[in-house]
Amino acid sequence: MIPGHARAGGPSGAFRPALRFGREQLKARVITMRRYMLGRVGQLVLTLLIYMTMVYFLMQAMPGDISQVYLANPRIPQAARQELKKQLGLDRPPFYQYLSYIKNFFTGNLGVSFSHYPRPVWDILIERLPRTIVLFVTANCLSFYVGFVLGRIIAWQRGATVDHIATVVGITFWTAFYPLLSLILIWLFAFTLHWLPLNQFIEPALWVTAPFASNTVFGYMVIGASVIALAVFFIFWAFRRGLRRTRKSAALAWGMTAGVIGLAIWIAHATGTLVYIWDIIRHMILPVCTLTLINFAGTMLLMRDSMLETVQEDYVMAARAKGLPENVVRDRYAARNALLPTVTSLVLSLASSMSGGLVTETMFSWPGIGQVLFRAALGNDYPLATGALVFTGVFLLVAHFVADVLYAFLDPRISYTGQPAAEG
Repeated sequence: MIPGHARAGGPSGAFRPALRFGREQLKARVITMRRYMLGRVGQLVLTLLIYMTMVYFLMQAMPGDISQVYLANPRIPQAARQELKKQLGLDRPPFYQYLSYIKNFFTGNLGVSFSHYPRPVWDILIERLPRTIVLFVTANCLSFYVGFVLGRIIAWQRGATVDHIATVVGITFWTAFYPLLSLILIWLFAFTLHWLPLNQFIEPALWVTAPFASNTVFGYMVIGASVIALAVFFIFWAFRRGLRRTRKSAALAWGMTAGVIGLAIWIAHATGTLVYIWDIIRHMILPVCTLTLINFAGTMLLMRDSMLETVQEDYVMAARAKGLPENVVRDRYAARNALLPTVTSLVLSLASSMSGGLVTETMFSWPGIGQVLFRAALGNDYPLATGALVFTGVFLLVAHFVADVLYAFLDPRISYTGQPAAEG
């Protein structure tokens, strides 16, 4: 062996330049990603300013002088009117009022609600936001899972009876009218069968003597559900990484999951909150079902189309040629790669479903952001209506931003410059 061969062309000599090249490539990718993120944040802020400007002038276009309506509100004491007038810049020209409106938003001062005086608008929105997030996150996660499972199944059985039936059902629910579907579910399960409660967030008779506030119990529910979700995720991740996928290991994973859920139920029972948690869950079922039935159809149809494109790829055909089982080819090869547009649509569907939040929360008396906006509009509560509109707009913009970044991060074919990445 030539002594210098290993240093010149052997493994040790080739490893260091390759390692150096990998580090430089990673550094360049980080810099490019940083620039991309800063550019998207700049676009987000600019879009937010445009949206806030539109909301401001929309409110200014309402009949009458909004400043006079604000100060003439009988719920506001005379002594506090001048202070509010100065605080909100209502004693200054319109341009300075607009600047005060922008400044107050970024400093967390959205004014004081007419209908909930003297509560600040910000406090009301923060109180209602968890209810809206829980409702729509739950519904969208369920719709995503159901749509993903059904989409990959019907795509794998293209042309079969189940494909035609699922497609017709999906299109029917996808084009369904929110109020109509809500009324059907209310009539069937609340009026006719009496299985579920009607149009309430909680049962008033149960909570009259409750030692807990409903917001406190709801907060416990959110924290508990988050802990359970993380624990279940870690259990299945650990078993998939560390053990073979056998029936015994799967049964053990499901057994541990049941144990985690059972422990959470026992803790709720021991603390005396179980009956109140169950009451809130019962009132969530109908609005969650409404949103799930409408949203799962879009995910299912998108997953079906993505699967039909993916099954034509060479790696799927190669997996079939190797003689792998059909379920392995479908789930590990085709479904995983077809999942990308469906994952990004999950974030976008969470944002788009907010548009139906006003109707859904109003129909089922769910005290979230949508119901706040509806009642504020009816009661001429301009500060609360403006705050709810801007708050919802911020949520939608952030969701679109997350979807954009997530797509660029998950798909290696997409570069952070907005151009397709070069194929190696």
